[in-house]
Amino acid sequence: MIDNFKNWFKSGTPWIWLNAGAVSISLLLVIGILGMIMVRGMGHFWIADVYNMQYDEGDGNPRVVIGEFVESAEVPDELYKEVEGKNKPAGLEKVERWLIKSGNRDQASADFQWIYAHNIQKQTAPDNLIKLERLEWGNFYGYLNDVQENEKVVASSEHAWDELNTRFHRVLEIREKLEVLEKNKIGSINYGLERLRLQKRKLELEKEDTPDNLNKIKAEAQAFNNEYDILIKELTILRNEISRDSANFTISSGKVVNIPLKLMVSIIKPNELSTLSKLGHYILNFYNFIFDDPREANTEGGVFPAIFGTVMMVILMSILVTPFGVIAALYLREYAKQGAVIRIIRIAVNNLAGVPSIVYGVFGLGFFVYFLGGNIDQLFYPEALPAPTFGTPGLIWASLTLALLTVPVVIVSTEEGLARIPRNLREGSLALGATKIETLWYVVLPMTSPAIMTGLILAVARAAGEVAPLMLVGVVKLAPQLPLDDNFPFLHMDRKFMHLGFHIFDVGFQSPNVEAARPLVYATAFLLVLVIVLLNLSAIMLRNRLREKYKALDA
Repeated sequence: MIDNFKNWFKSGTPWIWLNAGAVSISLLLVIGILGMIMVRGMGHFWIADVYNMQYDEGDGNPRVVIGEFVESAEVPDELYKEVEGKNKPAGLEKVERWLIKSGNRDQASADFQWIYAHNIQKQTAPDNLIKLERLEWGNFYGYLNDVQENEKVVASSEHAWDELNTRFHRVLEIREKLEVLEKNKIGSINYGLERLRLQKRKLELEKEDTPDNLNKIKAEAQAFNNEYDILIKELTILRNEISRDSANFTISSGKVVNIPLKLMVSIIKPNELSTLSKLGHYILNFYNFIFDDPREANTEGGVFPAIFGTVMMVILMSILVTPFGVIAALYLREYAKQGAVIRIIRIAVNNLAGVPSIVYGVFGLGFFVYFLGGNIDQLFYPEALPAPTFGTPGLIWASLTLALLTVPVVIVSTEEGLARIPRNLREGSLALGATKIETLWYVVLPMTSPAIMTGLILAVARAAGEVAPLMLVGVVKLAPQLPLDDNFPFLHMDRKFMHLGFHIFDVGFQSPNVEAARPLVYATAFLLVLVIVLLNLSAIMLRNRLREKYKALDA
């Protein structure tokens, strides 16, 4: 028996099972974490029922609470006695409290409140309860009284809901026109006027501000101003139209609140929706979360600028890191004389992969932003000084910093790929008359491309989740303009940008409304994982195609 056990142990089978168990546990942990993030985050977009609860704490002051049930928690007897100053009610096995999202933050101190379940006297879910999502002050819950136009009632009682929907869709159409005017047309005019101002300043610095040159600039500016005046008139008309309608609602306290329709983002009666209708709203809410801009200190709205900034930064980083990493690996493997110096360089490259990311951020701020960007401003943008152009954190410096952070991974992976190329392939190419550079370009590099892609995949996985260095070299809480627009030169690499990782940090730790921000943290984290997975899958598919194309690599 003992001999059999020794033979079994020496065969290595226990280590195989140990490795398999460790991998299985790791996979289960990863799946569990992702599952928890997905459930907590994606559940935020489901339309929950809204309850009307008659609540009495026994103090002779009953009240009504209207809101969505969020979660429940059991309160220990000792804590209940300490907080309430009395023992729990007789006959009650446990004290349970509910977290209710009651909204109406502009009417109360907070839009979340804890209530004790045993103090609820009556709980109903009326079909006529309305939930509003607003541009300001978060959600609103109440009963619709009437719809007004210029402070005159146009519909009330049973006709008010249909009239509210009709006018709300009109408001949405006007809001879209306003967005086009403000962000696109007027934004382009302001961009053009700023360009002319800098052009005029440049002429002054170069002593070329002749009357002819100045008259040309003046004529262009006048054309912009004429167009601007026309757009402002159109903008004023639209703003007057969008401000005319409002609606009166009765809230839980009995107070009547007037809300302009221009502040409304969505209006629904959640309690009368079927499961299929809720599923449709769920998809729409998730769509809006992906493609809308953030609001309310990032605790409301969507995350599109953060998604766009993350993907744009990763793409630029990939474009920058790949040639540098591949060239360095080619030199170390194919050209450099192997010896003590090269071994020291390889050790240094490996050690760079272990340097804390914040150190790269400090280096990027000092070298890329202040030194390199400052000198670029002095040489090419003197007319904009003292306002910096490239001498301030931006997209290009964040991409370069992360390229520097991930280049050791690409170097090591490419070197391993170069080492796997059989020597006889190089010698055969040289024997047929090809030069060394032609051999590298047409034979070695194509066969090394799967290894290069492997390094790029690892680089993307690390760079997409980095936050600490980006806080120093370009990421901001809110970026009003995307780095890509329809103004020349279209891609503005000097602009600051938003990032999903920093967005998670900001919402989770800097938000003044913790309860409202919590589900958004999970949803954004799950979205960041999805973005990284999609980027990696794209690179993996390309790598697999290259492997199939160059099967001789495995020969």
